[in-house]
Amino acid sequence: MPQPEALYTTMVRSGRTTYFVDVKEAKNGSKYLSICESKVNGEQKKERITVRVFAEAIEQFKQAINDASAAAA
Repeated sequence: MPQPEALYTTMVRSGRTTYFVDVKEAKNGSKYLSICESKVNGEQKKERITVRVFAEAIEQFKQAINDASAAAA
């Protein structure tokens, strides 16, 4: 199944881990946030984990990230 093309994309590197933050559009036209973590494990194999946050939850997700960032600072 082909992946939808990103409407926006950015990348953050941290050591052996790379994060991709994309905005994509689903088949039904709704936009969603896709956060993908790609890292190299001890056996030099790439592991990839993706989280999708749909439009109705983006504001709550954004607030949770802001709160967590403030607590970590």
